[in-house]
Amino acid sequence: MRIAEIYASLQGEGLLAGTPSVFVRTSGCNLRCHWCDTPFTSWEPVGEQRSVAEVAATVAALGRQHAVITGGEPLLLPEVADLCHMFNRDGMHITIETAGTVFLDTPADLMSISPKLASSAPPADTPGNWAARHEESRRRDDVILALMAGGNYQLKFVIDSPEDLTEAVAWIDDLASARPDGVDRSRVLFMPQGRGPEELARTTAWLEPECHARGFHLAHRYHIEWFGHTRGT
Repeated sequence: MRIAEIYASLQGEGLLAGTPSVFVRTSGCNLRCHWCDTPFTSWEPVGEQRSVAEVAATVAALGRQHAVITGGEPLLLPEVADLCHMFNRDGMHITIETAGTVFLDTPADLMSISPKLASSAPPADTPGNWAARHEESRRRDDVILALMAGGNYQLKFVIDSPEDLTEAVAWIDDLASARPDGVDRSRVLFMPQGRGPEELARTTAWLEPECHARGFHLAHRYHIEWFGHTRGT
């Protein structure tokens, strides 16, 4: 499996924000978000081929009980299921970060799904026909519903504008109508877009009251506040 980095830090987003965790970042993605904050796993993927056993040993040496498997898109790699089974046997808590466009049958204590809105698309003239490929792949409600059905989940939407917010709310309504028990709004998080503290503050200023009014969580991107936009954090 191609691994971009493995490191210990604090979870900076979502329902488990602040939790000491080991991050396993796979390389490779089927989307090309124009604001991607890990282009070294998507636009220009880097990394080393490592066996599942090697990855598990590296994680164990870091001594954390929470593992976060992220990317890129980790569910593109079948080996992720084997890795999760190993973590599960070792009693580790597993979070998987995914865009919800690929299904893989794998154990996870928290399926963290980040659906990509229309505004995530790259420019129309992006080489490789990526604008069309991204748009064709970014919304897979069947996959999202299957991932949600597996157990504990959170839905994280990156919000950059009021139009993004409108689209996200409509998408949540669509998902809720397809599930007998709907969507638990306490597990829906709106995350301000921004790659630096000032940009995050501008988006948060208008998004936070909207979250309160609509009954959704605002998901701060604490890792940027704590460490800045840097790798290995």
